[in-house]
Parts: sequence; structure tokens; C-alpha cells
Amino acid sequence: MKETIDAYIRNNISELHELLASLVQIPAPSHHEEARAEFCKKWLEEQGAEGVYIDEAKNCVYPINCEGRDNLVVFAAHTDTVFPDTKPFELKSDGKRFYAPGVGDDTACLAILLMTTKFFIRNGIKPDRGVLIVANACEEGLGNLKGVKQIMKDYVGRVRRFYTFDGTYDEVICKCVGSNRYEVECRTEGGHSFSAFGKPNAIAELAEVITKLYQVEIPKKENARTTYNVGMIEGGTSVNAIAQSAKMLYEYRSDDAECLDAMKTQFETVMKEANRKGKANFEVRTIGVRPCGAKVDPVVLNEMTERTIAVCESYSGIPCKKESGSTDCNIPMSLGIPSVCVGLYLGRGAHTREESLEIDSLPVGMNICFQIMQKEFSRGNSNGSI
Repeated sequence: MKETIDAYIRNNISELHELLASLVQIPAPSHHEEARAEFCKKWLEEQGAEGVYIDEAKNCVYPINCEGRDNLVVFAAHTDTVFPDTKPFELKSDGKRFYAPGVGDDTACLAILLMTTKFFIRNGIKPDRGVLIVANACEEGLGNLKGVKQIMKDYVGRVRRFYTFDGTYDEVICKCVGSNRYEVECRTEGGHSFSAFGKPNAIAELAEVITKLYQVEIPKKENARTTYNVGMIEGGTSVNAIAQSAKMLYEYRSDDAECLDAMKTQFETVMKEANRKGKANFEVRTIGVRPCGAKVDPVVLNEMTERTIAVCESYSGIPCKKESGSTDCNIPMSLGIPSVCVGLYLGRGAHTREESLEIDSLPVGMNICFQIMQKEFSRGNSNGSI
């Protein structure tokens, strides 16, 4: 089978490049992935896939051998990008690298997942367990992992393992970084900057709150990391007007649930004190919550992690490290389902318009994807091969 897979990768690398170019040209901001979902559905059906559907969260889902089974494994790659653009991007190349916003994160992984799935379809390979191939929506930013939440809802109690292909193959994310995200709006009476001088200024009041948030004590716990950030501020009307309104976006993150709770307590305390002063009114709106992982079977998670690392190192020839991260794994891990996230390319500039990937890393990523999926497809076989 290895020879067959090697030949498939060699003979289809040009098709992978073409598929990547096609996907790059389909705009997919979070919550607006419908065009990519439709493309993936049509493409899979053209390969011979049956039963492919698009759910209410705009996930493209291909269930294989799932009917009546409760031991499902999920293989996912997200369709959305961080870019709000609604016009197509163009895939550019200098012969060594591909360039385009979102070309790696996560379009390359999605393209490789589709091409690997095509191999199984065309060769009539059926898994010994139920498998879900998912091109999922809403992984980025304020997508709030809506796509995977929908999968976990629709297949509640049936998923046993979860893999998401996201990022580069020099790291495996096996510990979840949870986060709480807020929009905080400050309102005051305002007035003319000269005649009403002395009245509370919403910008100044918000700035005072920001200062206090940057003075909170980060919880200290062994093997845990906690951070916070004000990512955006806006407000005011004119240089000669006392600002009536100002807003900010604020988040805190941690890969430990207790630390996340401690940050929540401190945030709520700062906001209560700000409102208690009576100089301004602060309204807090939660705009995103990503849970940390819950207790999962450590033996299964360790097996998935170590095997994934071994596969990556075997095919790439470079070290692969364990990391914490905020990915689609947060949802299944919060439900006690062992999950890992691994990338299928090498690149740089993720989440920037200068993003690029190494063209020669794509066949390596395909091999990694094949080996991970093949093991799970054949988990019921004694020899672990198809």
C-alpha cells in the first residue's frame, strides 16, 4: 500500500496545486464560508463520495460508515480565513513558495485532506469504524468554533477521537488554550471640550480601565500559561468634543481552566469598580468563549499525540514539538474527547497578507495526512494496515 500511496502523491501533486489555487480564490470570512462549503461538497461528489451534506453551520460533512456506529473518528480542516475580503485572492508563486492570504492557514490543510480522501474513495477503501470528513466553518477569531460545536451537537455521544489539520507539521497541539472575549463600551454625557471641560470623558475613563486590566496579577500555576490583551479601541467624535462613547475589545487566555476562572474574577472586579465610581457607564458584552480541555483518557490522548509526532518526524526529518493552542480541538476536548491538532505544511506569515508556504512541504504533508488517517481507518485490523 505504501507504494500505491507514494505513486498517488507523485502523480497528483499538480492536482493538489490546482485545488489549492481554486480554494484560495474562494473568499471565506468566518460565518461566510458557504461558497467554500459548496465547492468542497461538489468536489467530493465528483470523486464519487455519497451522502455529503452541508449542515446549518456551513460545515461540509462526508460521513463514511457512520450509520448505527458510536465509535466515530473525525478528520477536519477549517474553511474560514481571518480576512474579511469578499473578492478572490490570487495564488502566486516564485517556484519555491506559494503566496496568498490564507494559503496555509488553513487552505493547504483543507486541500490535502480532500486529496487524501479522494484516494480512499477512488480505491474503494472503507474504514472499520465510522469516519467523518469535515470541512468545517468558523474556526478563526469570532467564529467561536461554531462549526465544530455543530458537529459535536449533531453526533453527540458518538465521537471517540478527533483530529484537526491546522498549522505546520513541526508542532502538535494537544493542550487547549481557552479564552473569554469581550466588547466593553463606556458611555458618558460628553460635551464641548472648552465650555464643558471637566466632565467625564469616555476615552479617558476607558483608558483608566485598560490600565487597571494591565495591572492584574496573572495566575501562577505550574505548567500553565495565561495571557491578556486589548486588541482594539475606538471612540470619540472630534478633537473639540468630550467623548461620549468609547469601546474596546479585550480577551484573556489560558491553557488551564482554574487560571481562566481567576482571570474572569479579576476582570469582573475591575468592571464592577469602574461602574461603582459613577463617572461613566460601562456595558460588557461577551463576544467569544472558547473552553479549555476537560479530563480525557490520558492513555488515548498520549497515544494519538506520540504517534502523530512520530509520523511528522518520520516524513519531515525535523523535530516536532508538543504545544498548547486555541483550535477546533477545544470543543471535543472540553467534552472529554481525545483530540490533537497537527499541520500539513511549512510556511510563514499566518494571519497576514504576506502569508506563504513552502511548495516542497506539501508532499510531506500529504504523507503525514495519509499515515494518520490510514491508522484510524484500519484501527479494527490486527496488523494496522489497509
